[in-house]
Amino acid sequence: MPGQKKSHTRDTRAGIIVVFIIDCLFFAEHPYRHLIDTLKEGRIKYFNPQKLNDSRYDKLPLSIRVLLEAAIRNCDGFYTKEEDVQNILDWQQQQTKAEVPFSPARVLLQDFTGIPAMVDLAAMRDAVAKHGTDPSLVNPKCPTDLIVDHSLQIDYSKCAIQNTPNPGGGVGPNQNQAPSRTTPSRHLSRGGSQCGGQRGSCSKAACSDPPTSPGRPPASVQQIENTPLLCPFHLQPVSETETALKNQEMELLRNKERLQFFKWCSKAFKNVNVVPPDVGAVHQVNLEYLSRVVQISDGFIYPDSVVGTDSHTTMINGLGILGWGVGGIESEAVMLGQPVSLALPQVVGCKLVGSINPLTTSIDIVLGITKHLRQAGIAGKFVEFFGPGVSQLSAPDRTTIANMSPEYNATVSFFPIDQVTLKHFKKTNFTQEKLELLESYMKAVKLFHNYKDPSEDPQYSEVIEINLSSMVPYVSGPKRPQDRVAVSSMKEDFQRCLDEKVGFKGFHISKQKQETKIPFLHSGQEYQLAHGSVVIAAVISCTNNCNPSVMLTAGLLAKKAVEAGLVVKPYIRTSLAPGSGMVTHYLNISGVLPYFSQLGFEVIGYGCATCVGNTAPLPKAVVDAIKQGDLVACGVLSGNRHFEGRLCDCVRANYLASPPLVVAYALAGTVGIDFEKEPLGVTSEGKEVYLRDIWPSREEVQQTEEDKVISSIFKDLKGRIEKGNSFWNNVECPDSVVFPWDHKSTYIRSPSFFSKLSKEVPPPQSIESAHVLLFLGNKVTTDHISPAGSIARVSAAAKYLLSKRLTPREFNSYGARRGNDAVMTRGTFASIKLQNRFIGKAGPKTLHIPSGQTLDVFEAAERYQREGIPLIILAGKDYGSGNSRDWVAKGPYLLGVRAVIAESFEKLHKNQLVGMGIMPLQFLPDQNADSLELSGKERFTITVPEILSPRQQLTVKTSQGKSFVVTALFDTEVDVILFRHGGHLRYVARTSL
Repeated sequence: MPGQKKSHTRDTRAGIIVVFIIDCLFFAEHPYRHLIDTLKEGRIKYFNPQKLNDSRYDKLPLSIRVLLEAAIRNCDGFYTKEEDVQNILDWQQQQTKAEVPFSPARVLLQDFTGIPAMVDLAAMRDAVAKHGTDPSLVNPKCPTDLIVDHSLQIDYSKCAIQNTPNPGGGVGPNQNQAPSRTTPSRHLSRGGSQCGGQRGSCSKAACSDPPTSPGRPPASVQQIENTPLLCPFHLQPVSETETALKNQEMELLRNKERLQFFKWCSKAFKNVNVVPPDVGAVHQVNLEYLSRVVQISDGFIYPDSVVGTDSHTTMINGLGILGWGVGGIESEAVMLGQPVSLALPQVVGCKLVGSINPLTTSIDIVLGITKHLRQAGIAGKFVEFFGPGVSQLSAPDRTTIANMSPEYNATVSFFPIDQVTLKHFKKTNFTQEKLELLESYMKAVKLFHNYKDPSEDPQYSEVIEINLSSMVPYVSGPKRPQDRVAVSSMKEDFQRCLDEKVGFKGFHISKQKQETKIPFLHSGQEYQLAHGSVVIAAVISCTNNCNPSVMLTAGLLAKKAVEAGLVVKPYIRTSLAPGSGMVTHYLNISGVLPYFSQLGFEVIGYGCATCVGNTAPLPKAVVDAIKQGDLVACGVLSGNRHFEGRLCDCVRANYLASPPLVVAYALAGTVGIDFEKEPLGVTSEGKEVYLRDIWPSREEVQQTEEDKVISSIFKDLKGRIEKGNSFWNNVECPDSVVFPWDHKSTYIRSPSFFSKLSKEVPPPQSIESAHVLLFLGNKVTTDHISPAGSIARVSAAAKYLLSKRLTPREFNSYGARRGNDAVMTRGTFASIKLQNRFIGKAGPKTLHIPSGQTLDVFEAAERYQREGIPLIILAGKDYGSGNSRDWVAKGPYLLGVRAVIAESFEKLHKNQLVGMGIMPLQFLPDQNADSLELSGKERFTITVPEILSPRQQLTVKTSQGKSFVVTALFDTEVDVILFRHGGHLRYVARTSL
């Protein structure tokens, strides 16, 4: 990158070559220096690919043009060669054939996946120091942002503060609490008094509504309309609900040790910026604050680009910024100066035509496009949108669509910059001068697009046409995001789910049990639960808050519902988790936040909650009723993850829906409703209220957005980031070059990845007489491999924490403890939903084959390691689908797994396995464990030659005399090099010596 010294190392079979290229020589000898052009009267330089005078450039997809510019700018003859530039330019012929490097402008980390990366860097400093190398030289070479956003848990909910049980720990009702950071103006209640148990009422007589005239709404509604920043129960000013502040307070106290480490990282490492908690979700902070569209460094301007340790980094592509999710292992390599290596991708052109239905939300469009692209089989490809329909999508619409790339297995979903994008940036913190420079540069290098002009359309690998007119409201579920259900047929579809055999959609409930209704008492009132009853309703805006129209629709729906006299049953676990303070801000200024609150959707804080399993436990009476009737209870959320059992162990059916539909289903109390024919509810006067009666018009939403959602929302976030909070500002951290590990710590521990690190690269070793640790089926997700939610009290990780004298309330979550390899190794394959064919039922157990005993997975692996027996895993299709999470590879590595043999792999997870030195081996087409008649109880020997090559076939022999061939999924020479070194971490550490 311009302005940075080039200090590179590269492995060859003959050894390790160290190359140092200083800036002056780099630019003086740059092979493409003749492409340097200028803007702003010569003050700004840039590499102009148009000066290649090659007609192929104008036909390239714009996403490939970004790759080309990065290759030209970083062409040093070492990591990036002229051959790479020519391969990208010849994309039409070289797609899927050539391997090319990509050096992104920055790296994005969230705390759950970021903390292991930073722990590894700290441990790497120790390792190089032991070899006599200056540890301060170990720094990210690429600018790195770490956002602390995933540690939030719902300790408190509802208007008044309640000490609800919390699976991850926290302060109990009789324990001391830290002084509140709230000010009187922020409190919803006074003197410790609480709101009544039922929503829309208050136990304090002073708060009772005075009599109203016939035909007039209650006084509370009148007050809310006139003072939108008031608590709907006590009518007192509130800028942030006390629930949010108390949850944030608990988050900061619970994670103090992790925050101290993060703060040390921000001081000890160069090029590291930490965004503290209580600011916003990683996606939104990236969109609102960190993204620049163009970067300027040392007088050079170039496109912004990013790789992140969150699979939803792809959201940024909606703004014309190329970016995607990688594993923590890969991100560490990029942080340390190595480019991402990728096969030159095919680019699918997604042509949007037709007009959007006025009642269709961006979520409906997202789910519709997800279904089309999922069926198209575009795994590992780039998707680039074009066509006249794109112009109808706002920039927030585009980012919401781009966010779902992982759900249809695309690497990115790219929306080139156009006038709509520029109009969006005018509402942000971009100055007019910056906008003019951005537009001038993008047009100069032909990265600016006019969707209405077909002559500008590039050539694509293939084209998929989607008619926006066909989009109608949908939800997704009950177990997978790709299983779309039209809202109009939701009732019938859920009935089919009850009938069907257990599978991706079925629950197999017998006919005689489908009408089961279980009565129970809650807050002194009797209710009933049945199949389809909603017990969790979470309005989550981490992937929607970039689109105010969707959240405003939900808020206006809540307002109309309150005004119509509708309520949400109080036993439903409702929550409102804004992705950032920006959302609370625009919901506040638009006057809808108090109506959310009156229906029970309280702001619980900022960060990942329900999506990652951090939902507070359901009321005991509800859980007992579900178990008594063996009911298929439902959760409805507007997030991005809803695998079975993820939200709550006893909630089997979960649906992704737009925020307004979350509110609608919460009001209905069931997913088994036909909104066209059945009312949401009945008012106290006996009037039936239908969804159509309270659904806000598109014009009403747009007008509210236009009048209320202004540029101040972006200034608000900037102020929150730059100001921080008093807790973070007062956090103390060590002042040292190497981190002083606390051996008593249960959060931060130095991992053993660098033990016995040698300067020489050891030759590849064959796997001799390995046992199968797990015999798995299809669709094993990263949640199965490395859970992110609460730590079960009977798990191996719990036993470890108990041995450290922690109580179950202090366990926190797997995500929060990713900096401790002892916890995470014990948490590997600890999902209660893991289906291991050795066991025959779901659970984190496996068979220790030599003894025939059934053990926890960790205990079995530990015994195998003591016996000196290597391990492999057998699996079916789509192994490793889901989040980008480095412990899904690190955990198996520390368990002793040397190879995974599967029918197919999720590409991201395959890369993670390679990055940890685990071989991803694929059965030949039409072969699997069943067709080969493998029981999994054999011993397996895999012969690995000393010289490996990409996609090489290897022979596997079993102790039963069978032999079969598998393909080693090393896609590139870089993959082979990484495997020979034992993974990314050892490669980087070894080349630093």
